[in-house]
Amino acid sequence: MKNEYNIALLPGDGIGPEVSGEAVKVLKVLESKLGLTLKLNEVPVGGAGDEATGHPLPDDSLETARKADAVLLGAVGGPQWENLDFSLRPERALLGLRSSLKLYANLRPAKIFPALVEASTLKQEVVEGLDILVVRELTGGIYFGEPRGVETLADGSRKGVNTLVYSEEEIDRIARVGFDVARKRKKNVVSVDKANVLECTGLWREVVGKVHQDFQDVVLSNMYVDNCAMQLVRNPKQFDVILTTNMFGDILSDEASMLTGSIGMLPSASVGGETGMYEPIHGSAPDIAGKNMANPLAMILSVGMMFKYSFDREEPNEWIESAVEAVLDRGCRTLDIMSKGMKEVGTRAMGDFIVQELEARVK
Repeated sequence: MKNEYNIALLPGDGIGPEVSGEAVKVLKVLESKLGLTLKLNEVPVGGAGDEATGHPLPDDSLETARKADAVLLGAVGGPQWENLDFSLRPERALLGLRSSLKLYANLRPAKIFPALVEASTLKQEVVEGLDILVVRELTGGIYFGEPRGVETLADGSRKGVNTLVYSEEEIDRIARVGFDVARKRKKNVVSVDKANVLECTGLWREVVGKVHQDFQDVVLSNMYVDNCAMQLVRNPKQFDVILTTNMFGDILSDEASMLTGSIGMLPSASVGGETGMYEPIHGSAPDIAGKNMANPLAMILSVGMMFKYSFDREEPNEWIESAVEAVLDRGCRTLDIMSKGMKEVGTRAMGDFIVQELEARVK
């Protein structure tokens, strides 16, 4: 097992640099305790990329990401860039990275820590013990399909077009990821589509069923996306792995995140190519940027996923999850997960508490 890793650090915009800074603290502990060499190469993307070079995904930043063993991304976007041409907005950096790095599979866990059960807006008995993994196709579907754009018609009115398209090959490969990760969990996959009205997702259902023949030890069921959205609120613990398209996965994983109490708690992994990318699923939260209020836990947990999926080291992921649970059990809370009787702490303090717990666990 190698002991030297190159990590591309892309802090991005808004709270991205703040939560990335806390992730770096965690990396330093793991580097020291495990005798690793972690080479961090920080480069701008998103709005920061726009300001540095006039493009949200500068060539040098993309090349740094391509050469890395893994990519850590903070967040991108902000109101100051909303008037840019669509092709130059910060969010295009995300799509560019996913496409260029061939990151076709997005893994988004929605796991509730026992100390945060009361932070959920749902009843305790509905969410207690919740552990869902959303497997989202990431480089196809309506976000990438052609034709796309806004055109002006002969009468002067405008028409917007986006195209939902999936090839059999794209569906096959994401389905295999879904079934494979399910084998390491409870062996249950719910494939989510809208096959009753969208021919493209009718093909999705057909191909997923065909791939399932190679994974007979895993239980497969199909569910329409509108019913899935309802069931996530009604009875979320019925789900183990949710396998779905790019747009449906984007929406459902955000819904699932709120079952855990805050979107600031959930990490994600984007894999498929040679370099994996790891990021919190929250946005750049420009309203609290620079105020030492952001929750860094999703970013820190993303570091754990990086060690698990890109470095094939399960223990650091377990240590990080255990450290987060211990800090939450002590009653420490950032504003987004604050509840009565708890101790409110800032971004940097939360990172420091995690580091303290981590140092006690890493041998």
